[in-house]
This record gives sequence, C-alpha cells and structure tokens, in this order.
Amino acid sequence: MAINLELPKKFDSTVERTHLAAEHIFRPISRKYDKAEHEYPTELDDLAKLAKQGRGSEKAADSSSSDDGPSVNGANMRGLISALEMSWGDVGLLLSIPGQGLGNAAIAAVANPEQLEKFSDVWAAMAITEPSFGSDSAAVSTTATRDGDDYLINGEKIFVTAGSRADHVVVWATIDKSVGRAAIKSFVVPMTTEGVTVARLEHKLGIKASDTAVIRFENARVPAENLLGSPEIDTKKAFGGVMQTFDNTRPVVAAMAIGLGRAALEELRRMLDEAGHEIDYDRPAAAQHATVAEFIRLESEWEPRGCTRCGPRGWPTTPSRTPPRPRCRRPRRGARSPRSPTRPWKSVRQRASRRPLSSRSGHVTRRSSTSSRALSRSSS
Repeated sequence: MAINLELPKKFDSTVERTHLAAEHIFRPISRKYDKAEHEYPTELDDLAKLAKQGRGSEKAADSSSSDDGPSVNGANMRGLISALEMSWGDVGLLLSIPGQGLGNAAIAAVANPEQLEKFSDVWAAMAITEPSFGSDSAAVSTTATRDGDDYLINGEKIFVTAGSRADHVVVWATIDKSVGRAAIKSFVVPMTTEGVTVARLEHKLGIKASDTAVIRFENARVPAENLLGSPEIDTKKAFGGVMQTFDNTRPVVAAMAIGLGRAALEELRRMLDEAGHEIDYDRPAAAQHATVAEFIRLESEWEPRGCTRCGPRGWPTTPSRTPPRPRCRRPRRGARSPRSPTRPWKSVRQRASRRPLSSRSGHVTRRSSTSSRALSRSSS
C-alpha cells in the first residue's frame, strides 16, 4: 500500500500564516534583538494573542470532519509545522513568544484535567539542568520537601529558557532522594513565589533574542496541587511521567533544526549567487566549484527531512496568495551520483573515511570541517 507523505490541505493555512509571520514579523526585528541581548521583544505580544486565537479555531477544525477525514493528531502536527516555519525566521524569537514556553509542553504532558484548566493561560519555562549534571536527567538534586499542604523547593537550575520572562516555571525536583529517579516530580512554580530568584542571565553566542537564566530556589513554598500528575512514588514506572515532557518537545526541537537549516541553505545560496558561482543541477557536482558541490551535498541531506512548501515532484504547495516559489530541484538522498552511475551518492566524509590518512591530501583528521573540505578540494 502506498504511503502519501504530502501535508493534508487542512494544514495549508498554517504553513502560510506561520511563514508570513516569520518573514514579516521575525526577520525585520531579528538583528535588532540579536544586538540587544536580554531585551524583551515587545512586538511579540500581539503575535501571541493572534496565535492563541488561531489555536482555538484550529482545534475546532481538527475535531470536525473534512475532505481528509477527522484528525486525531492535528494539534501536534500544526505545532511542528509552526515551529519549522517560524524557525526559518528566527529561533530566538520563536522561543520568546509568550504562552509557548517549554514548560507548557511539560504541563500538557503530565497534568491532570484540573491542572490543565488551572494552568491553561500561563507562560511556563522549564527548569531541569543543574550545575552538577547535564544530560543525565535522573541525577536531579533539587529537593521538594512536604510541609503540610505545601512543598518547600530548594536547589539551583541553570540554562532555563525564558527564565526571566515567563510568569511560571516547571521545576524538576525529587521528593525522596533515597528512592532514586522514581521520586522525581515536576512542580509548577509561579516566578513571584518568595524564595525564587533569577541569579543571572547568560551571555550567549547565538539565539540572543531568547534569554537563558539561572534560577535559585530557597525554601520556595508551592501548593501541593501544583505537583503535576500523581504525587505517588511508583518504582515500576520510575520517572516516566516527567520524561513524557521530552516526548512532547523533542519533535519540536527537530522541526526547529529543519527550519533553521533551510534558512541557512537559502542564505548560502544567496552568497554563492553574489560570488558568481552558478548552481547547475544538470551537471555533475564534481565538475562545479567546490563550494557549489558542497552546497548540493548539504541541500540533498536537508531535503528529505521535510519541506512543508514542496509537494510531489518538488512543485510548491503554498496557497496562491503567496508569491510562487521555484520548483525544488534538490537531488534525492540516496540517488545515483552523476559521477558514478553504479554507486549511490556518498558524502565527502564517507568517501574520505574509506581512504587511509596518508593518501588524503589536506586532511589532518577525519573530522575535518566543511570549509576545510571545500578548500582542500578546490586547491586540488
């Protein structure tokens, strides 16, 4: 049975709307807030209101029947499309939209119906990483001690996205260190809570429009009903409940990478055009300039990961109100290389790794950078 990988028509409006927002709202102010690090982009307040209204209408559309049939996963798909298109505009501004913090994904993942209603309008950051650990999420040392009808939270969290802007923060803390990871729970903590302080804001090399904070919790008192999900410690389930947060956010992060990758490729193509290097897909890549060959390789690796604006055979699928885009002519991943009709296309790194180091002119290590590979081939 054939699988249709085209986007359903019901998502056309989402693609158009989010791309227009990225082009006409994000990009004009992107450089401004890249230079003014830690300054809040007030232009996003109106966008957040429009996005909230749009989500309401889209939710109703997903629950109704259409030519494509009822959607059981429409909201998630719209979220991925929105992240992809708006990351094409600016990732930092996307992460700064009020009401769409990473903590909101945590609330959606593990909150009960009463909590979903209570926290439906909050802007929540997510605090997981600590100075003592990074990727090992089970090593949480921040504690939540029961005190009557409340919990007292103590600890320090780092790398909190939107930590100084969000009005709430979802904190991962352990309620019993002796039990291990099964005792790790997530708590919704208002930023106005006594004992919650923003220690500092990080200075970053990129994504400067989004702030990254260090937050300290010193006997921060939180109501017991702000514990997301069940307060019971289930050693069989471990901390699978809070890990559902990553299940909600990882696809979005992947979509952000795809959108940012498309923007980078388009900028690289513009630079090649300005330099007078023509990209000819009808000629073998090896017969063109080294930077052009590298661009074709990068483009072919990006293309299969999803172009929401290209349908079958590479024709654009955007609504007629947007300017027409040229037909995609990106080579398909795994296609036959123009140089060798009997061998599939291999990346430069894959081909280089087959040869001994002594026979590779200009390659000091196998993990050479893209620019080094381009220079090596152009010099040869």
